[in-house]
Amino acid sequence: MIDYPSKVLQEAVEAISSLPGVGARSALRLALHLLKQPEENIHHFAGAIDDLATKIHYCKECNMISDSDHCAICSDQKRDHDTICVVESVRDVMSIEATGQYQGVYHVLGGIISPINGIGPGDLAIDALVERLKRAASESQKPQTEVILALSGDVEGETTSFYIYRKIAGLAAKISTLARGLGFGDDLEYADSLTLGRSIVNRQEFRPQ
Repeated sequence: MIDYPSKVLQEAVEAISSLPGVGARSALRLALHLLKQPEENIHHFAGAIDDLATKIHYCKECNMISDSDHCAICSDQKRDHDTICVVESVRDVMSIEATGQYQGVYHVLGGIISPINGIGPGDLAIDALVERLKRAASESQKPQTEVILALSGDVEGETTSFYIYRKIAGLAAKISTLARGLGFGDDLEYADSLTLGRSIVNRQEFRPQ
C-alpha cells in the first residue's frame, strides 16, 4: 500500500492506474510529473481527456471514430466505396491506413465474437454491415461490393469471419480475406506496414473451413 499525503493525489493515481498496463507506481510517477507542469498544461491535458467523452462521434456509416457524424474516409468521394474492409477496431483502420495500400472504405465491428468474454454477434456491428450491403445492392440493382474480412487469424477471428460470411453471402459481389502473410493469431495493429500492405494487395477469396 502506498501512503498518500493527499486525497487528491490518491484519486489522480487511481484514475491513471485504471488504464490498461499502468500499475500504481507508474501512475504515481505520472501524477507527480503532471504536478510539475504549468497549471495551463494540466488543464489542457484534462480537457483533452474530457473531450473524448463529450466530442467524439462514431461514423454513422462505418462506426469509425470521428469529429462529426461521418468520418473523413466515408466522406471522401475519391475512395472506392465498392470495397469495404471489415475490421475489429479503430486501431486496425489506423494500421491499414498507415500502409498506403488500401483506397476503399471500412466497417468497424467493435470487437470479435468471444463467448469466453461474453461477446456475441449482437454485441458487434454485424447487422449494420448487412443493412449497409443491402442498401448498396438496392441502389445498384445488384451486389457489386467487395467485402474484405480483415480479422485476426486466431480461432475467435476465424469464427467471426465465418459468421459474417454466412450473414452476407449473396449481398456482396466478392468476399475476400487478407493473404496469410500474417502469422496465425496475429493482430493487425502489431503487423509491420510492409507485411500488412502486401496482405491487402494480395488478398484472396474467403473460403470457409
